[in-house]
Amino acid sequence: MLLAHAGGGDAPLFDAYIWRVAQFTLMQAALSTALSILLAIPVARALARQRDFWGRVWIIRLSVVPLGLPALVAALGVIEVWGRQGVVNDLLRLGGLQNPVSVYGLAGILIAHVFFNLPLAARFLLAALDRIPAEYWLSSANLGMGGGAVFRLIEWPVIRRVLPGIAGLVFMLCVTSFTIVLTLGGGPAATTIEVAIYQALRFDFDPQRAVLLAFLQIAVTAVLLWLLSLFARPPEEGATAGRAIRRFDGRRRRLADGVVIVVFTLFTAAPLAATLAAGLAADFGRLALDPLLHRALFTSLAISFASACLSLAIALPVVLVPRLAEAGDAGVSTRLMGRALPAVGSLILLVPPVVVATGWFLVLRLFGETGRFAPAVITVINALMALPFVVRVLEPAYRTHLARTARLALSLGVTGMHRLLWIDWPALRKPFLTAFAFAMALSLGDLGAVAIFGAEGFVTLPWLLFSRMASYRTADAAGIALILGVICLALTLPSTAPERPTERPAADA
Repeated sequence: MLLAHAGGGDAPLFDAYIWRVAQFTLMQAALSTALSILLAIPVARALARQRDFWGRVWIIRLSVVPLGLPALVAALGVIEVWGRQGVVNDLLRLGGLQNPVSVYGLAGILIAHVFFNLPLAARFLLAALDRIPAEYWLSSANLGMGGGAVFRLIEWPVIRRVLPGIAGLVFMLCVTSFTIVLTLGGGPAATTIEVAIYQALRFDFDPQRAVLLAFLQIAVTAVLLWLLSLFARPPEEGATAGRAIRRFDGRRRRLADGVVIVVFTLFTAAPLAATLAAGLAADFGRLALDPLLHRALFTSLAISFASACLSLAIALPVVLVPRLAEAGDAGVSTRLMGRALPAVGSLILLVPPVVVATGWFLVLRLFGETGRFAPAVITVINALMALPFVVRVLEPAYRTHLARTARLALSLGVTGMHRLLWIDWPALRKPFLTAFAFAMALSLGDLGAVAIFGAEGFVTLPWLLFSRMASYRTADAAGIALILGVICLALTLPSTAPERPTERPAADA
C-alpha cells in the first residue's frame, strides 16, 4: 500500500530535521522505558508481597484505566496535576521554589509516558510474580531467607525472564506515541517520527513525505525488535501442587511496601481524579439526551467488542501452535507454523497503527470517500494494536498451565472438549478475561486511526471528545472523558476479581 505512493518527489529524507526527529524519538522512548520499568519493579514486588490489605483489588483495577483513556484526555489530566497552575507546582511554590516544573517538552512527555506505562509494566510483572509456585514461598520461610535472598533467588530469575518482553512493549509504545508528543512536546524540538508522519499527511498534505517517514519508522522499529529478540528468554516453570499463595516475607516489609503502594496510587490516580472532578461538573442530563453521544457510544462499543474478539481470534493460534509444535509427535507443518506465528504477535510493533492507517488511507482514497471504509479498517487496526498485549497476557499463562497439567492430563487420558472444559478453561479464564479487557480498553481509547479516517457521519467517543475540545466545549469533553473512564474500569472487574483459594484445609486432607 505504501510502496505505491513512495515514488517521485525531490525532498530528501535524511535531512537534519529528520535526523533530529529520529534521535529524539529514540531518546524519549529509552528514558520513558527505563523510568517505567525501574519504578514498576518495586510496585509489583510490593503488591505481590502484600496480598490481603483492603483496596488491593481496586488498586490493580485502577492501573488498567489509563490504557482506556484517550491519550489527549490523559495529557490534560497530567497538565492539571503537573502544569504551571497544577497541584505539584502549587506545592513547590509553598516550599519556596520559584521555578516551577514545566510540563511541556521532554519532561512532560516522560511524565505522561510513565503515567501510561508504569501501571502496564507493574501489571505484567505482578502477573509473573503471582505465577511463582506457593511452595517456593513456604520453602523460603522454612529456610529463614531474608529479603535480599528472596529477591535474588526467587523473584529476580522470574523478573529477568519477562523483563525484555515488557521493556520491548513499553519501548515500542513510546516510539509510536504521537498524541502525547503532539500535546506536550511544545514545538519542533520535541517531535517524534509518528508526529512527523501525521503532520506530513494531514497538515502539509505531502503523501510522499509521509510514506518515506513511515518507512523510516518501520526500519527503526524492525532493528529495535531484532535487538530485543536477542535478549528474550522463555521462563522456567516450577512444579506446584496448586496451593494458595502465602507470602511470609510481607510482614517485615509492610511499612516500606505501604509507602511504595501509596505513592504509586497517588501518581496514577491524580490525573484520573482531575479528569473525574472536571467530568462531574458536566451537564450529564443534557449529554444523556444527545443523539450524537448515543451514536458515538454505540459505535465505540461495537468497534471495541469486534476488535477484542478479532484480536483474541488472532492471538489464540499465535499462543497455542508454538506450544503444540514442541510436542514430540508434531508434524513438519506444525513445527514450521510454531516458528513463524510468534512473529505475528509483534507485527503491529513493527508497523505501528498510524503507519497502517496511513497506508489504508492512501489506498482507499482512490475508491472515493474513505469514511465509508472507516469502521472495518479501524476495527482491524485496533485488533492488531491490541495483539501484543493479548499475546503477552495469554502466552505466559498458557505456558505455565501446560507445564503443570500436560503430563497429568495425558496420563489420565483427558483430551478434547473434556480437557478444555474441566482443566484448561478454569485455569485460563482469568488471563482470557484480562486479555479481552485490555483489547477492548485499548480500542475504546484509540484516537490515532480515527483521526486519520475521521469523517462526517462516523464518530466514536474519542473522536467526539476531540471535536468537543476543539470547539472549546470543555465541559462536554470532560463528561465524555469520564464516561470512557467508567467503561474501562467496568471492563476490568471480571479480570481482576479475587481468586478463591483452591487449597483444602489440612484437617480435611
